Amino acid sequence: MNCRVCKKKAVIAIPRHNTAFCADCFDKYLMDQVRKTIKEFRMFEPGDRILLAVSGGKDSLALWEILKRLELDVLGYHLDLGISEYSKESTEKTRAFAEKRGYPLIIEEIESETGATLPVIAESTKRPPCSACGLSKRHLFNRAARQHGCQVLATGHNLDDEASRLLGNILHWQDGYLEKQSPSLPAEGGLIRKVKPLNRLTEKEMATYAYLKGIDYVIRECPMSADAKQIFYKKVLNDIEKESPGTKQFFYFGFLERLEKMFPPSSENAPPAGSCKVCQEPCYTDICSFCRLRMKLSPFPETQETAESSINFITPNTH
Repeated sequence: MNCRVCKKKAVIAIPRHNTAFCADCFDKYLMDQVRKTIKEFRMFEPGDRILLAVSGGKDSLALWEILKRLELDVLGYHLDLGISEYSKESTEKTRAFAEKRGYPLIIEEIESETGATLPVIAESTKRPPCSACGLSKRHLFNRAARQHGCQVLATGHNLDDEASRLLGNILHWQDGYLEKQSPSLPAEGGLIRKVKPLNRLTEKEMATYAYLKGIDYVIRECPMSADAKQIFYKKVLNDIEKESPGTKQFFYFGFLERLEKMFPPSSENAPPAGSCKVCQEPCYTDICSFCRLRMKLSPFPETQETAESSINFITPNTH
């Protein structure tokens, strides 16, 4: 199989585009896709500082390198979830990636913020692990971005992630989630702008990029997501994609084209009007969901000052 552009030996085939690329042409294709996404969805403004949520997986680490190649101001943020060896490996690989390249990185532990690891939180509150994880991340990501002067929060969600999430939300008609499934959500009510620059690229394409760039990442899935429905939805979409290449892309981007008509702006989807009485972060009620979760774990949650003291900040190596 040869590259459709330069005729050299191809390293990846992309059936939905009926093409294949060598390493150099694939790199150009991938960077063009990210640039197109950033421009189309107006993800960044001149002078923006970006907080990038980094898990230690291929997508977020690769996105970090891509954004730096685009000469953007990026601060990495990693949340250690306390999931035994999995979290230990994720934190170590994230730290090693940042130190090798001289990228600035913040590391926080969920246990320092709540008094418990994610497995304990899920068991104690009777919440599904992914629900407790998502709630905590949304709160801590937004707080970290505000604290460190970032105007944008970026995540490494790819096309497979977004298409499978869309399928699940449509199957259960989760209107509240569907209206928020844009790859670029504006800043409002104290919530930082959120963007997903990899939404045109698949799992396979991101894995190929990471391999070609020598990025060492956590390969295994989170052990607490074994029963997550999104993994099943990904498998269903992968089976469809094999029979009909391009289905994921048509499905997801077809939805985005109709999103504004399906969910026009209204008072029902207004941004948070106030701030939490406990942590002062933006929320819709007197006490935010994250603080309510902490109160279930302990009647005396940490103060904001105590929580901030648990942050581990790594500065870039200037030598």
